[in-house]
Amino acid sequence: MSDLIRKNASELVELLNNKQVSSVEVTQAHIDRTNAVDGDVHSYLHVSPESALATAAEIDRKRAAGEALHPLAGLPIAVKDNLTTTDAPTTSGSKILEGWIPQYDATVVAKLRAAGMPILGKTNLDEFAMGSSTEFSAFGPSHNPWDLDRIPGGSGGGSSSAVASFQAPLAIGSDTGGSIRFPAAVTGTVGTKPTYGAVSRYGLIALASSLDQIGPVSRNVLDAALLQDVIGGYDKHDSTSLPESLGSMVEAAKKMDVKGMRIGVIKELTGAGFQPGVQARFNESLALLQNAGAEIVEVSCPSFEYAIAAYYLILPAEASSNLAKFDSVRFGLRVTPEGNPTIERVMAATREAGFGPEVKRRIILGTYALSSGYYDAYYGSAQKVRTLIQRDFAKAFEVADVLVSPTAPTTAFKLGEKVSDPLAMYLNDIATIPANLAGIPGISLPVGTADEDSLPVGIQFLAPAMQDARLYHVGAALESILEAKWGQTWQSFAPELETLVSEVK
Repeated sequence: MSDLIRKNASELVELLNNKQVSSVEVTQAHIDRTNAVDGDVHSYLHVSPESALATAAEIDRKRAAGEALHPLAGLPIAVKDNLTTTDAPTTSGSKILEGWIPQYDATVVAKLRAAGMPILGKTNLDEFAMGSSTEFSAFGPSHNPWDLDRIPGGSGGGSSSAVASFQAPLAIGSDTGGSIRFPAAVTGTVGTKPTYGAVSRYGLIALASSLDQIGPVSRNVLDAALLQDVIGGYDKHDSTSLPESLGSMVEAAKKMDVKGMRIGVIKELTGAGFQPGVQARFNESLALLQNAGAEIVEVSCPSFEYAIAAYYLILPAEASSNLAKFDSVRFGLRVTPEGNPTIERVMAATREAGFGPEVKRRIILGTYALSSGYYDAYYGSAQKVRTLIQRDFAKAFEVADVLVSPTAPTTAFKLGEKVSDPLAMYLNDIATIPANLAGIPGISLPVGTADEDSLPVGIQFLAPAMQDARLYHVGAALESILEAKWGQTWQSFAPELETLVSEVK
């Protein structure tokens, strides 16, 4: 297997721009890797080798001719399958959209194409991004490259496992309540949820429109910064898009000094309920930051206690409205009952056959929460809690430049372990949900492995709205400190997937 797949995106960019390797070579290496391992990992729902190689060849031709190219031109990437693509199916992990090819590209996809980045394929996800493990994908779960019997997180487990298993140097994810950051934590990758509106959502199949945000998945902080610089910026097609520039994330990632930076530990997101190995790596990371000159302060966000409850009222309410478009009439699956069916019966039969159990559960919850007589008690109250959470963040950022917590309470759990207990599954998002409710940016990066199971542990940094650069600043600094301590890069700890595959077989 080519050693190109083991190089970070920033390293590959340098090799490409210096003409030391061709885009075709880099792209083919990742295609070969997918052919070798994805039968066991199942990161992809659709692969596009011909299209990716055609893009790569065109970039190589332009580079050889001396044409001006985007800095990331020729670097391959994977895209989560809830972003529309005109040349590949977009299913959002659902049978109701199986085989559907959209008529337009999502803005993020259009930006990747404009940058000359070959798209390797579409990655797996929980159906309509509803889940924390990819087990609710209609096409089967993805597997964690660190342990194939464990979940790679969700809903973006396909993107995280693709990057973690060296099938792609970068991937696009979406984060509604932690669907980039939680998979990053359990697969030992880096994932960023930008500020709400910093990256266009046009062409993203919406789950909850006030919570969804597209962001990068990578193997180190600088690579995530490179990708956010590509996909970020104002988009006239998205009414929630921010017109203001957030500056260069890459430049922020190159600042390694945290001396004088105030880092606020969120009292409500540490300690009780967190796996001892997770808490230990978190505490060690804080000590390293303090030794590097950062000021560690404790902050309290009391309303976070109600975040999960509020989230699981707001999200289903918005989802039930967003998913009403899948009605068997305009596109997607159509199931026609016997006899002389009405449009209502056709619609009901189609949604019954096309939607999985978690989607049905949340549609029912959302419809109930929005129903007459219950709106104020449920959805209205949840929005009030959301305001309180935003106020808690505002108060915390008065005394801290960034906030910090473990990304997830535990390491990756086993496939099937929680699928029959939705409440237990929902608790995985306890640390990530508040950022989505407030619309602020967050990043997760690996800080080692837990003593109990030798599985990756993630740390999460949060910043005020539009201050995404702070995440890359502190994240890259901690990453550098950790790698100096380890004497090697994080990804060098990744297990040999081929060994795991043979053990499973």
